[in-house]
Amino acid sequence: MNAFGLPQKTENEKIFRKEAIQLATRHAMEIPFRVMQVSYDSMEVMLEMAKNGNPNSVSDAGVGALAARSAVLGAGLNVKINAGSRVDKVFVNQLLEKACELEEKAKERENQILEIVAQKI
Repeated sequence: MNAFGLPQKTENEKIFRKEAIQLATRHAMEIPFRVMQVSYDSMEVMLEMAKNGNPNSVSDAGVGALAARSAVLGAGLNVKINAGSRVDKVFVNQLLEKACELEEKAKERENQILEIVAQKI
């Protein structure tokens, strides 16, 4: 947001501001993408918990899967909202493709975990 407040009186200031906005926007896409990745990766723990954990806490693995999937999808929305402001469409398209893949994988992993939980409760 600071980049939008940069001066833009001279041509050099306009160029610098534009570049700063693009860098900030890239960052605003990369950070939530990392949240997506970490959230998805956390589902591996929930899967193992559902398979091999304490039977009395199997529902916790299911709740964790629901929360992790929500985190993946929520962070994905943040990636997408910032995509429209980026000039570098190659970067945008690559990151959006990876984000969509993570969303689908998270949904599949959530279903896998919830099926195990349902069998055990």
